[in-house]
Amino acid sequence: MFEAAEVGNIVSKEEYKARAPRLRTDLLEVQRELSRQARFPVVVVFGGVDGGGKSETVHLLNEWMDPRWIVTRAFDDPSEEERSRPEYWRYWQALPPRGRMGLFLRSWYSPPLMERVYRHVKTPEFDERLNRIAAFEKGLADDGALILKFWMHLGRRAQKRRLKKLERDPQTRWRVSKLQWKHWRMYDDFVAAAERAIERTSTADAPWTIVEGDDERYRTLTVATIIRDAMRRRLGGAWRAPRRTSDTSGKSVARATVFPVGSASSRIVLSQLDMSRAIDRAVFRQKLEERQGRLNLLQRKARERGTSAILVFEGWDAAGKGGAIRRVAAALDSPAYQIIPIAAPTDEERAHHYLWRFWRYLPRRGMLSIFDRSWYGRVLVERVEGFASPAEWFRAYSEINDFEEQLVEHGYVLVKYWLHITADEQLRRFKERERSSFKQWKLTDEDWRNRKRSGEYARAVNDMVARTSTRTAPWTLVEANDKYYARIKVIDTLCARLEKALKIRT
Repeated sequence: MFEAAEVGNIVSKEEYKARAPRLRTDLLEVQRELSRQARFPVVVVFGGVDGGGKSETVHLLNEWMDPRWIVTRAFDDPSEEERSRPEYWRYWQALPPRGRMGLFLRSWYSPPLMERVYRHVKTPEFDERLNRIAAFEKGLADDGALILKFWMHLGRRAQKRRLKKLERDPQTRWRVSKLQWKHWRMYDDFVAAAERAIERTSTADAPWTIVEGDDERYRTLTVATIIRDAMRRRLGGAWRAPRRTSDTSGKSVARATVFPVGSASSRIVLSQLDMSRAIDRAVFRQKLEERQGRLNLLQRKARERGTSAILVFEGWDAAGKGGAIRRVAAALDSPAYQIIPIAAPTDEERAHHYLWRFWRYLPRRGMLSIFDRSWYGRVLVERVEGFASPAEWFRAYSEINDFEEQLVEHGYVLVKYWLHITADEQLRRFKERERSSFKQWKLTDEDWRNRKRSGEYARAVNDMVARTSTRTAPWTLVEANDKYYARIKVIDTLCARLEKALKIRT
């Protein structure tokens, strides 16, 4: 694989001086056009052997272009804050918004490569890590990101010459340590791991380019030219953002038609629920006090052990999500939880992948986050109302499953609730809100409009449950015609999941 990057490509000083000024001007022009159109982000990943010129190339790109519109990140060992979240949390935080470029050194490739080289993981586990990377990049590319990856390569002898040259220069001597020489002695292991990584993660949407790194002028012109040409092609129309319209808030959204994925079975999931389940008020009060006490003890123990939890509440309008959340929160210590109400995305959130804002809110170790609405808006309201294209919401099922798999793998207790009420009960509650002076604010024109599209929403709910209720992250369907029954079921389910995670026998 690397033979073509060891042939000794050299660019003369004359050629470099002739080409570099024009190339620099071109890069500034495409960067300005990128920021003006703001249709997509550019993600540039640099990997390679020590001494291959990764840092020098990134430094030069920041010098040639406007660094104010570039995010440059090099990831070292994770901090305590980063270790308390899933591995990819810190990468999501660093992603550039649409209209900007991100340059990444020691990126998401570094940990699995190093673990493989040092034989901390075997080939199957290494491949799983690479599959996770491929899924991550596919999600970004599907959302429109332009992804370019450069492997800066040196042959074994060339790397040795490069390290010795750096050691001889007093200004660069500090860059060569015992670790770099240790890695040079492990050269074959690094190359083998890199070859497998490149083979498994070089795709049409996120390709690797192997660049010979021995000659600085050659690698600079090569990388800069590829970036310029790729941005020109994309800006010229090779990729088009979804057509936009406006949602009820006046924000720009994608226009889409609705097509059912599994509409024939949409009645089955919801019709299986026994909507007559209820408990009387006196029994509810007794059970609530008992369950809240049990939940408080479990939450304290989870915090002591560093076990985090994420609760997701979805359901019909007026299904009682707010009331259920209040009863859960009343049992928790205030500093230990956060309630996150999800509304229409802000301009900053809209400039990123739709999952970006949810990654930001993941709780620290021992904490609990409650999402009032969630990432499932992509396959519910955005699907039905046409705010996401069919391709966007259809691929969201696998993106969500991968996201939740990472949460569970990290150790989060993930509990997802769908609160279900019948159409008659919803109408009764709507009319009750109309009559109540302190509940009228809860009822909006949008609630009535959504009710008219209940059939489409029911199909979307069925598809959501069918495609995202997994063994690691199952849905809990709550019969919520009776609020008392629903609130007890919500707390009982959470307690059972925490007891399982904490290995507490009841």
